[in-house]
Parts: sequence; structure tokens; C-alpha cells
Amino acid sequence: MRYQEKIEAAWTSSRSMVCVGLDPQLDRLPESIRSQPKPFLAFNQAIIDATLPYACAYKPQFAYYAAENRLDELRETMAYLKEKALQRVLILDAKRGDIGSTADQYAREAFEVYGADAVTVNPYMGGDTLVPFSRDAGKGVIVLCKTSNPGSSELQDLVLEGGNPLYLEVARKAAGDWNGNHNLALVVGATYPDQLARIRAEVGSMPLLVPGIGAQGGDLAATLKAGLRPDGWGLMINSSRGIIYASGGEDFAEAAGHAARELNDSCLELQAKFRKGTPA
Repeated sequence: MRYQEKIEAAWTSSRSMVCVGLDPQLDRLPESIRSQPKPFLAFNQAIIDATLPYACAYKPQFAYYAAENRLDELRETMAYLKEKALQRVLILDAKRGDIGSTADQYAREAFEVYGADAVTVNPYMGGDTLVPFSRDAGKGVIVLCKTSNPGSSELQDLVLEGGNPLYLEVARKAAGDWNGNHNLALVVGATYPDQLARIRAEVGSMPLLVPGIGAQGGDLAATLKAGLRPDGWGLMINSSRGIIYASGGEDFAEAAGHAARELNDSCLELQAKFRKGTPA
């Protein structure tokens, strides 16, 4: 199955546009989890089980596991997702980007070692560095475009000779020259809805991964209004801390499930509103 078909199937089967970020930090886990031999895996499994009915995708962030020397638990988390999260998209958030021979190894890491359906990449070194990730049409490549952090404007908003900002040129290339296998998507932060609207207009139906809702302050209504396709889909709304740390107590999994359900319910309500053309 091509990657574009995978994400479309995930939206349809789950009736969700929520992407759950699996970013465990040891000092934020409940004591009953922290004391286990594999605390990240135990925590993730509980979160996955609780949020599965409300998610279209899951996104572990590589650095959280690497910094704690727990890459084995990342592999086991991905295996658990492969077993339990059928028809969901599994994204490895690694933000790779390097010359071709090194990118080959990063692509093998993401897709063979961890079994990801998609990986985040940095396009700063040019389109040729994306080729090792995109050559398999069944795997997704999610390209950083307009990121949610405040400092993103320092480079991403620079105006080029033709008059467009750099982020829009990245979007244009990702939708065109770089996308021979039609398996690219973009990272666009919810903290910049005006830029999100410009990107959506540039890239048509391309899937967008949208961080920045919740802890980073992105507005959900403005985000969906700016980024939804005419069919009401096209977005993966990522929430990490807002879901996985909805409670710091022993009810953490139940609270995570409740937070994921609330976020998805809000997304579907707004989806219905904007598809009908009702003003926000």
C-alpha cells in the first residue's frame, strides 16, 4: 500500500485526526511505572491502549529514548504499535537530514530497525538528501516546513528573490519536484495559522502533520479552518504532553484516553462546522 493510501485509510477507519506523541520522561512517570524494568515501554503500552479508539497516528520522538539509553524500549514500543494499532500511521520523529550515503543509513534505521511508516526529515541540505527516505512509495517522508517554535521565523520566513518566504518554497518543492512517489507530507505548526493557510493553498491535498496544539498554545479552531481540505481531512493534529501527561497519578492512562477523546471530539465538531461553511 502506498503511504498516501495508508494515511487516508487511517483517517477513514479511525474517524480521527489525532496523532499521539509518545515522548516519555522518566521524572514525569508515575512511581508504579518508573520502578518497572522497562518504564518507557510500560508507560507507552498503557497510553496506546487508552488512546487507540481516538487516534489516527502515533509519533514517538527519538531523542527521548536515545538520551536515556532506552532505544530497545523504542523498538518494542514500535512493535507493540504494529501489533495493536492496526490501520494507524506510525511516525518516527527523528528529524533526519544528511548527505545521500548517510541518509541511506538513517532511512534503514527508521524503516527497517524501527518499522516506522513515516519519518520526519529536515530538508535544509536539499532534495537529494530526501531521496533515500522517499524511494519506497509505501513509506512516508514528513518534511519540516513551518515549525511551531518561536524562532522558526529567523530562517523559515526569510523572503526569497521571487518574493515568497522560504517555508513556502519548501512547501512548493515538497508538493512538486521532490514528490515523485507522492509520499511526502509536511510539518506545519499550529502556532502559525496564517502560514498554514498559505501552505495548504500551495500543496493541495498533501497531508500535514501539525504540532503546537495544547502546551505550545496553538488554537485548534484557527488551525482546522486554515488547514483542512475540502473533504474535512488532511491533518494529523499532534498532541504529546497534553495527552500523555493529562494526569501525573496512577490514573494517567485513563486521563490520557479522556484527553485524546476530547481533542478528537473537538476536531470532529470543527470539521463538521467548516465543511458546512459556518464561520468560526
